[in-house]
Amino acid sequence: MKKKFKILIIVGAVILVGAIGYLIYSSMTLQQEMAETKLKNEQLKIENEQLSLAGEYEQLNTEFQNYENQSKYLTNDSLIAKYGEAKDKVEKLLVELKTQKITSEKRIKELQGEIQTLKGIMRHYVEQIEALGKENEGLKAENQEIKTENQKLSTKVTEVAKKNEVLAEKMTLAEKLNLTGLNLTPIKSNGKIEKKIAKAKQLMVTFTIPQNNSTPVGEKVLYIRITSPEGSLLGNKGTFSFEGGKIPYTERKAIEYTGEEIAGIKVYWNINTALTTGQYRVEVFADNFRIASRNFSIEK
Repeated sequence: MKKKFKILIIVGAVILVGAIGYLIYSSMTLQQEMAETKLKNEQLKIENEQLSLAGEYEQLNTEFQNYENQSKYLTNDSLIAKYGEAKDKVEKLLVELKTQKITSEKRIKELQGEIQTLKGIMRHYVEQIEALGKENEGLKAENQEIKTENQKLSTKVTEVAKKNEVLAEKMTLAEKLNLTGLNLTPIKSNGKIEKKIAKAKQLMVTFTIPQNNSTPVGEKVLYIRITSPEGSLLGNKGTFSFEGGKIPYTERKAIEYTGEEIAGIKVYWNINTALTTGQYRVEVFADNFRIASRNFSIEK
């Protein structure tokens, strides 16, 4: 009995040792598997965070590129320099995230911190551009307001110029020498009226210059044109300037004008051609104005 009991004890001890050994082995295996699983989970987490960071950097880099062309509108050299540094860093980190396998949680944390810093720079940069845009809009509005005011001022200047032009024209007309009582009479050699135009020796033009205080005083030269019923000018003593051209005249008369009325002015033309009955036209010019024009019917 004792021998069997000893055998049982030995067998039990062997089984117990085997069980303990198995438990120890199983425990070690499980711990190793758990460690490997944890490592894989951590690596997977790092890889996921790496992919997420790469996506954020890609987005950030795109935003930098979108605003890059607008850096020329900024006057803050320090901000432009910081933007350039941040842009270079983003590009380098993108290379690292795409080409290298990051296995350090610490490096992931560093990259997360860096992206936050870069985002801060980006926000500040965007704020500067938006502020500049608002300022530019304000300047555009101000320029438009100035342009509108200038247009209004230009319109007023044009209106004043037109009024001045009209006023100057009125003043010029007011200064024009006037003429009244214009008449054409055929006369004999003794100065008496001749009823038959074929026997007349002279044509006499008579008129009066009325008082006009607006007309400048001084010598006035009057040019008289007499046109026959056939439309030809009688006589040709020369030409005078009128409206940019030269016009021939029949006779001329110089007077000294003092602003007072000059009555009974007479101008004679010696007939040197055969005249016919019909409508004769008399025109009087002075100071570049046609101051009188009238038709006269002379019958036999």
